[in-house]
Amino acid sequence: MPGPEVAGPPRPIERTAVTPAAHVIGEPVVEVEGLRKSFGSHEVLRGIDLQVRSGEHVVIFGPSGSGKSTLLRTINLLEEPTDGSLRVLGTEYGPRCPPGVRRGRPVELRRRVGMVFQQFNLFAHLTALENISLPLRAVRQTKRGEAEERAALALRRVGLLRHAGHFPREMSGGQQQRVAIARALSLDPRIMLFDEPTSALDAELVGEVLTVMRELAEGGMTMVVVTHELGFAREIGDLNVFMDDGLIVESGDRTLFDACLNPRLQKFVAAVL
Repeated sequence: MPGPEVAGPPRPIERTAVTPAAHVIGEPVVEVEGLRKSFGSHEVLRGIDLQVRSGEHVVIFGPSGSGKSTLLRTINLLEEPTDGSLRVLGTEYGPRCPPGVRRGRPVELRRRVGMVFQQFNLFAHLTALENISLPLRAVRQTKRGEAEERAALALRRVGLLRHAGHFPREMSGGQQQRVAIARALSLDPRIMLFDEPTSALDAELVGEVLTVMRELAEGGMTMVVVTHELGFAREIGDLNVFMDDGLIVESGDRTLFDACLNPRLQKFVAAVL
């Protein structure tokens, strides 16, 4: 059966002409062209074009079921794209890999791209330090002593070094999510993906996670963030992307929230902010 009709092409992505002094935006590191993802007969992503530059902070938002998390998971190859091109740091990982060009493997991509999920996904029987050092030993074959040193540095980076010996049950949800961020950072990723990192937290714990993310942004980390925290998006988003029904409907810089003309976006922003 033919796919659903598209009302019209999405507006071209616009970026602010002024780069904030806190970081420098460089060359493209993620290039998505015509990306599609279907689950059975249901097409969740219906032709996504998106470019993320080095040092850029891209925020993706929209209603539930719009395809935001699927897009993020597809960028990290946790979901295999059905069609389209996905280039990350110069390597093609999508189905449209040109003839004669080696398609990158998921394990190679994940060594350079960190991801933080809605749920913390920590091992309950391991301490914070062990939850971070284990992937270093398993993925990078780092020796135990060095892995633990790097884990301690990552914990210090998110303000949790004194919790190194604590088990997940002994920490708040916000602290557990910060451990999850430290785990991703310990692998020295070039790009960080955040999939609604505060959605599983009580309201009073959201701030501590956003503080860590804000510090990463100020430090120049390339970030793609799916979130419903539009105040945070307005603060750090170099490129803000509104998705609906598997498409990028509108995008732009920080002024998008105040100057948008799209009625669907206006309604969404008014309901959330």
